[in-house]
Amino acid sequence: MNKAFIIDEDRKRRLGFEEVIFGASKSVALLSDLLKDYVEKNKNVLITKLQAEKAKHLLEDFKTAFYDDESEIFMLSHHEISDESPTRIGIVSAGSSDIGVANETYYTLEYMGVKSEVIHDVGVAGLQRLLDHLEHLKTFDILIVVAGFEGALPTVVGGLLPQPIIAVPTSVGYGTAKAGETALHAMLTSCANGITVVNIDNGYGAAMSAFRMLNLIEK
Repeated sequence: MNKAFIIDEDRKRRLGFEEVIFGASKSVALLSDLLKDYVEKNKNVLITKLQAEKAKHLLEDFKTAFYDDESEIFMLSHHEISDESPTRIGIVSAGSSDIGVANETYYTLEYMGVKSEVIHDVGVAGLQRLLDHLEHLKTFDILIVVAGFEGALPTVVGGLLPQPIIAVPTSVGYGTAKAGETALHAMLTSCANGITVVNIDNGYGAAMSAFRMLNLIEK
């Protein structure tokens, strides 16, 4: 039987980053075969949305890999970031329930060799917490803002700060939060001009959007 996958070996040349694996819908056997192919080709590997039970099995065979339970990020080898590298991206997380998506963003950027910083628990229910960080937030080139419930935080940040803002709705909240749909619609209809919005719980997508922006800035 033919392999169920074909690695896009040319993606790094075309786009500046390697192919990334979405882990949620793949079996352990398929993921193991993929990882072996990547290792044989001496390529870095990033798997997103990988459930803990699958990660447990993979870590038995790939002992140098890294896995984070909260973000469900699995990395096998990744780019080293110098301590002298500037912190280019600020990740602003509304509440402690958003940590998983915020960390997915952080680890994706780390894998891509980009230094970032997460500022946790600064949602609009306690606006003074965000304002306490305002001067520091001005130092970043790009801001990624993660929020669930009514999804208001990106609009507030977009009304206070001039950088490109990437908004990430999360599936956090009761009832009519509708597993992130309310936050998504709120962000899409934001009155703060020029906010970019990714899909629900897509911290990886936000990180990759920021990575593309940085690559253009550096040119």
